[in-house]
Amino acid sequence: MTVITLDVDRKQLSTTRFFTETDRPLVDGEVRVSVEHFALTSNNITYGVFGDGMRYWDFFPSAQDTEILWGRIPVWGFAEVIDSQVPSVEVGRRIYGYLPMSTDLIVKPGRVDERGFVDTSEHRSAMAATYNRYMFTDHDPTYRADREAQQMVLWPLFMTSFMIDDFLGQNVLEEDASSIATVVISSASSKTAIGAAYLLARRTGVTVVGLTSAKNADFVRSLDCYHRVVTYDQIGDLPSGTASDITAYVDIAGDRSVTHGVHAHYQDDLSYSMVVGSTHWDAPTATSGGLAGPKPEFLFAPSQIALRSKEWGRVGLDQRVGESWNRFSEWTGSWMKVEQTKGAVAVEKLYQELLAGRVDPTVGHVCSMRS
Repeated sequence: MTVITLDVDRKQLSTTRFFTETDRPLVDGEVRVSVEHFALTSNNITYGVFGDGMRYWDFFPSAQDTEILWGRIPVWGFAEVIDSQVPSVEVGRRIYGYLPMSTDLIVKPGRVDERGFVDTSEHRSAMAATYNRYMFTDHDPTYRADREAQQMVLWPLFMTSFMIDDFLGQNVLEEDASSIATVVISSASSKTAIGAAYLLARRTGVTVVGLTSAKNADFVRSLDCYHRVVTYDQIGDLPSGTASDITAYVDIAGDRSVTHGVHAHYQDDLSYSMVVGSTHWDAPTATSGGLAGPKPEFLFAPSQIALRSKEWGRVGLDQRVGESWNRFSEWTGSWMKVEQTKGAVAVEKLYQELLAGRVDPTVGHVCSMRS
């Protein structure tokens, strides 16, 4: 059986190749899964941009050659067990989790329970547990057959959105209903930003401002989860802040010129600056001078997940996130369309379109490397 995988140049994300290989026999303790379908979003571009610093390249190591350092960008999706040397993981079971853009994957299940397992392959042992966990669809509390597309496209992003809201609520925003708080979110049309805005807008006394491009402004306004929308070329129109107010910036664009603009606008009135992603991965970095206001801090969602798992217990965390997810995923049906992309060549083309920022924010892309 031939396995086809999409590889990217770790230093030049627009350079790609199809790597083909003959699948090897399994050894004891291994399971082979057939990758059914997965989502491609701007979140996957963030994995590539931060691949070295956050070790995203280490999940699915690529075969190397002498000229290019190849990597495999992780995606989220569904797969079916087609061969197993682990008695407790039966052939035919479906799983949801972290996958490569490939037709097949070999994992080494450990800590198997009724809900799923952890891939205990040695090269993944140092990675965040969130990324190594695979859920059996028949025991996944968030799984619904009629919302598979939403789970692939939005669930991993929503977990980040939930942790953005949770972290700000815990550490930055005041619970006092009389307080005035403003949260500015860049790349407001991205699905991570939309999820965060949806949750933050439900908090009493919090105003959510979306920063976006002129071409996406009407779409962002139509969502009704942002109280105000400002385009990148009008950063000076952002609401003013005062020392007595709470103003936070959530940077999902990763565009340094935008970050400098926001910090310059608020100066020391900016209470907190959070870095989440890099949807504007190729934006020019021509800025001069230091950054006004607080130093941006990176939010690594798995760390906040681990903290809340310890404080609330895994069941408590699942319950809180699940309740929010059910409301959010139902709401997305009012604006998100799902489009299918099949075949390796078509997936590679979509990847390039996503990388270039030429995808419709109202569309959720579900892909399969199989024609």
